[in-house]
Amino acid sequence: MEDTEDASETDLAKHDEEDYVEMKEQMYQDKLASLKRQLQQLQEGTLQEYQKRMKKLDQQYKERIRNAELFLQLETEQVERNYIKEKKAAVKEFEDKKVELKENLIAELEEKKKMIENEKLTMELTGDSMEVKPIMTRKLRRRPNDPVPIPDKRRKPAPDIHLHQALITLNYLLTDEQIMEDLRTLNKLKSPKRPASPSSPEHLPATPAESPAQRFEARIEDGKLYYDKRWYHKSQAIYLESKDNQKLSCVISSVGANEIWVRKTSDSTKMRIYLGQLQRGLFVIRRRSAA
Repeated sequence: MEDTEDASETDLAKHDEEDYVEMKEQMYQDKLASLKRQLQQLQEGTLQEYQKRMKKLDQQYKERIRNAELFLQLETEQVERNYIKEKKAAVKEFEDKKVELKENLIAELEEKKKMIENEKLTMELTGDSMEVKPIMTRKLRRRPNDPVPIPDKRRKPAPDIHLHQALITLNYLLTDEQIMEDLRTLNKLKSPKRPASPSSPEHLPATPAESPAQRFEARIEDGKLYYDKRWYHKSQAIYLESKDNQKLSCVISSVGANEIWVRKTSDSTKMRIYLGQLQRGLFVIRRRSAA
């Protein structure tokens, strides 16, 4: 009986062990089949996990593309705004430079015209002529015993060209009324003197001479005006005072070779002021705040 029981227990143990091995084999086969099935679905693109992750990646891709397009749009709009702004600034600067160039050329031409008119007026009033007329000299016949004369190599006196140029320069620095008065005086001095009659102005009592006008230092260097120990430049705000105590608020529009142009802030009209007028005190310049 004991031997029979031992044999039965041994068979039962072997049977259980075989069932365990068979179950493990079945589980292995099931897992292997499941992995093969998932691999097949992955290759076909039908795997659920694959589709889920692909959907997430697609959303991220679309979000980045949308952000890039928005950034491109913003940058394009900014570039277009900057282009329009720079274009307007370039057009404005071009127009300003064109107006300034035109004004400067007009001022130069007007100044040349005035110089030519003053030169013509000077020649008409003083009777000067730029033509040098030959001086007629009388030659005497040399006697046989007289020595041979040595030619005079001294420089002949030049015509009144320098006087004429000095008058032109003087006219350029003075006002029209002062020019006319000086030319009349010079014309009287160059004309032959006649006996003065009792009723002539020479027999009238002399009036006291006027005190000389105050002189101011004024010159132009490198496109800037040096006046009364101060420098003034283009677009600077100033006060312009005249001899009749009139005070104007102005801005220096341009600085020429011998004059400056100022623009009134009240009505934007322009005035030309010569260096001679500043030196003689006909106009006085004072600085003012640009605010």
